[in-house]
Amino acid sequence: MDIRQITPSYFVSPQISPEDAQTIKDAGFVRVICNRPDAEIPPSHQADAMGEAMRAAGLEFEVLPLTHQTMTPENVARQMELASAEGPVLAYCASGTRCTVIWALSQATEKSADEILSTAANAGYDLAGLRPTLDAIAAQ
Repeated sequence: MDIRQITPSYFVSPQISPEDAQTIKDAGFVRVICNRPDAEIPPSHQADAMGEAMRAAGLEFEVLPLTHQTMTPENVARQMELASAEGPVLAYCASGTRCTVIWALSQATEKSADEILSTAANAGYDLAGLRPTLDAIAAQ
């Protein structure tokens, strides 16, 4: 696993495996958010299989599949609702980038684009191409 911290309570990761569930629980996470559409992955790693493994380990499991087309304001708000838990939350997708992008979009009215992009970069995600979108959201 390659878990990267975005905020004190929001972490992102590339694709995880059902076998990672107990390790994730032991690391202190309370909820896992799947941002990866099932069409991208084999049945062994699709949301149903992942949810079963995560719940068996005592974790909450939520599904919000994301693509470029589904990064809507409604899904941004939903992701942040799901990211609010009584403990650390781990969101995953193919590389962790979508999970970081949706976080960045949620912060555009709260933080400067520089701060958002720096936070993402510190976690290993180059979101510089998102700057015009962040600036546009902030200007609304």
